[in-house]
Amino acid sequence: MNLKTLAFSLLTVLVACGQPTTGPTPQAATRKVASSRPAPPVGSGHAVLKSLALLTNQVVAWDYNHDGQTNVPASLTDVTAIAAGGYHNLALKTDGTVAAWGDNQFSQITLPTGLTDVTAISAGRFHSLALKTDGTVVAWGDNRFGQITLPTGLTDVMAISAGGFHNVALQTDGTVVAWGDDLYGQSSGPDGTTDVKAIAVGGYHSLALKNDGTVVAWGLNDFGQSSVPADLTDVTAISAGSYHSLALKNDGTVVAWGLDDFGQGSVPAGLTGVTAISAGFSHNLALKADGTVVTWGDNNQGQSSVPVGLTNVTAIAAGGYHSLALHTILP
Repeated sequence: MNLKTLAFSLLTVLVACGQPTTGPTPQAATRKVASSRPAPPVGSGHAVLKSLALLTNQVVAWDYNHDGQTNVPASLTDVTAIAAGGYHNLALKTDGTVAAWGDNQFSQITLPTGLTDVTAISAGRFHSLALKTDGTVVAWGDNRFGQITLPTGLTDVMAISAGGFHNVALQTDGTVVAWGDDLYGQSSGPDGTTDVKAIAVGGYHSLALKNDGTVVAWGLNDFGQSSVPADLTDVTAISAGSYHSLALKNDGTVVAWGLDDFGQGSVPAGLTGVTAISAGFSHNLALKADGTVVTWGDNNQGQSSVPVGLTNVTAIAAGGYHSLALHTILP
């Protein structure tokens, strides 16, 4: 079985993980996408700076590169945000346009004609989302589960998150709208979920952060990824992987729950000072206040091996078996 037949983790922002090494095989892994692509070779775990963006912002990508997902376009400049999908990436530029690279099997990096005025981006396993300044959403790529068929009348959106084969949008009134694959109820948010300020979509589950600092989860729960720790409060950010979930607390610490077959659910001891988190298929990234990045989880492709000397990081994104960082080049 190759990696593309296995189930997803995004993010990110992000989006399917490798076959779990413990516990039953998730049903989703036998239901979803097939591909002719070979499985990636087991990497050395040594991360390399693949390519550079110019000027003051540099996009750094590592490590699995079968589909060109770590070949950052040499002409890419003026980037303000990044998103890593299963095997592709998106970058948002200061002029409101989007750049994309990596796997294009489902046209997930073929940008819609005239796409401008974008304020946020999110990459799913094989599809992409963009949020525009007018509060509308644009979607492109794989649509086998309706993940790019937008709900009629979807407006007033303030945040978006693309998962394995479904999406969630946060509206300005604090409610959520979900669409796409709903086999495990991942697109059927709990009734009465309001006062939401942030969202995160994983492989087959969804998370919502409420204004009171608590987290709500729904969807597949075979590894406890939708069972929010009972004492979890004071949360400021969330991220969802294939079968695990992350929460960042206001004291700069991180909480993880769900599948832990690659250590993705075991937060490194003493990890503090965190300002951002991103969950990939089976690995995680944490951005610290000092501009450095900490990783943990699966490292078979080097996705958890931060390039030597990577500092001044302002944004992170964990993809399938690769990672992205946006950092500032000091004069």
